[in-house]
Amino acid sequence: MRFEKPVPLSEIRSLINARIVGNDDGSATGINEIHKVEEGDLVFVDHPKYYQKCIQSAATYIIINKETDFPSNKALLIVDEPFEAYQTIVRHYRPFEPLQKAVSDSASIGEGSIVMPGAVIGHHVQIGKNTVIHPAVVIMDHCIIGNDVIIQSGTVIGSDAFYYNKKTNRDVHYKKMLSCGRVVIEDAVEIGANCTIDRGVSGDTVIGAGTKIDNLVHIGHDTVVGKNCLFAAQVGIAGATVIEDDVILWGQVGVSKTLTIGKGAEVYAQSGVPAGLEGGKKYFGSPAEDAMLKKKELVWIKRIPALWEKAFGK
Repeated sequence: MRFEKPVPLSEIRSLINARIVGNDDGSATGINEIHKVEEGDLVFVDHPKYYQKCIQSAATYIIINKETDFPSNKALLIVDEPFEAYQTIVRHYRPFEPLQKAVSDSASIGEGSIVMPGAVIGHHVQIGKNTVIHPAVVIMDHCIIGNDVIIQSGTVIGSDAFYYNKKTNRDVHYKKMLSCGRVVIEDAVEIGANCTIDRGVSGDTVIGAGTKIDNLVHIGHDTVVGKNCLFAAQVGIAGATVIEDDVILWGQVGVSKTLTIGKGAEVYAQSGVPAGLEGGKKYFGSPAEDAMLKKKELVWIKRIPALWEKAFGK
């Protein structure tokens, strides 16, 4: 999440009741997760396993629950509960705003675009030119929709991330991490009916220009989809995944989190993708493997009864 303007560290300190170690004269430009942070960002960490990864990330300001060594160009904001500090920052700088009408007054809709009856357009949404939003589409706050986009009925753009902070020492083990990110849909994208595209937790979920998405597709938080991809019905993609340009995912393909599918890869229907795939190849199966090798494997599996009978009799 980008702040509207840089926020002095002293303001953040007062908001979350933190003790600053290091340079306290700076200003934060936003708050983000470890894998998304840029220089000037805030990031939080509350587990020793991730201290160094967080401190060595691009973030300039680290919200942490323990004083530790850190680079001289950064600062620590020490609090008892870094996760709660993150929640406080999100609530303050991107507060929940109930929608009082179907199309928010703060939404921007470009020339030639059509929003059909029953669609809901949230606060600070930007829609480009010559885009068609069909009935019962919901576009949540701060999302950006490009030019020449088509979104079919029942689709939700910008639903909250499925992302939770887990602590077993409290009654409710899974606590919702507030989503303050966006969905950015580039030009000439088509999205079918009853799809869901989750907003980033604190960054952006991106759908690249020219990509076509069938009905009943789910795309998780912070996933970045390249240009000119094709996703058939019932594809499911987990969070923080990278799908490069020209990738084809056929029906009911399931893709796990935090992996990369390379440019031009094609994954056949009902395959499962638990790890990254090299571009320019065809894949099949669960776990997805080279399609020709997988087909040969299936042929041999079918021959097992005959081979068994030949070797050992009935």
